[in-house]
This record gives sequence, C-alpha cells and structure tokens, in this order.
Amino acid sequence: MAGRVDVNVPRFNQACVAALTGTAFVLQWWPLVAIVAVILVLTRFVGPQVGVFTQIYVRAIRPRSSAPVETEDAAPPRFAQLLGVAFLSLATILFVAGLDVAGWIVTLAVTALATLAAATKVCVGCIIYERATT
Repeated sequence: MAGRVDVNVPRFNQACVAALTGTAFVLQWWPLVAIVAVILVLTRFVGPQVGVFTQIYVRAIRPRSSAPVETEDAAPPRFAQLLGVAFLSLATILFVAGLDVAGWIVTLAVTALATLAAATKVCVGCIIYERATT
C-alpha cells in the first residue's frame, strides 16, 4: 500500500459513512449499517481499488477539481478506518443479536465521529494513531 493518500479521500469516505449511517438511523434500517461495514472492510483489507466511496471520489469528484492534490500519511486514516470497521461490525453483531438500542448507540458514535472528521478534519482515530505511535 502507498504511504501517502490524497487528503480528500479519507474526508470523502468519512462523509459517506456519516451520511449512510445517519440515514440508517433515521430510517431505522440497520442493514444499511452492515452494508457500510462491508464497504469499509473491502476498502481496508482488499484495497482502495474496490472501495466504493474511494472510487466515487477518484473517478467522479477529483477529475472535476483543478486544485493540486495535497497528500498526507496514509497510516492514520487507515487506522481510523480500521476502527470504523470494528465498531460498525460490532453494531451489526448487536443488531443481529436483537440488541437494537446498543447497535444504534455504537452506530451513532461512528456517525458522530465520521461527521466530525469530514466537517472539521478532526479525525479522532487519526489522533489515537498518532499518540499511540509517537
């Protein structure tokens, strides 16, 4: 995997996660949480070439921008994505087990953190990674 990533790719991914998990909550349709978890698993473990959100950004959004590509170290956002995988997978397990309230609590925590990162560039998972590795 490359050591650098376009700074907008993680933000776009986080915005998609926030939008879809928030929509899942509003509709009270937990399978959408599971779908987002699967998308993140594929992106994280197979690679960005199969990541739905990444490919939407790379193929549809980036080509329309004339701004130069700014990059950042890929490790912190990849770690944050791994946390998203873990927590959305946990939420899915809770839903399957019939523990809907617990599933929604976990889902809304992910939604809030993804919204924060997408809107302000404050990535809590990235901060955890930086503090754990320095």
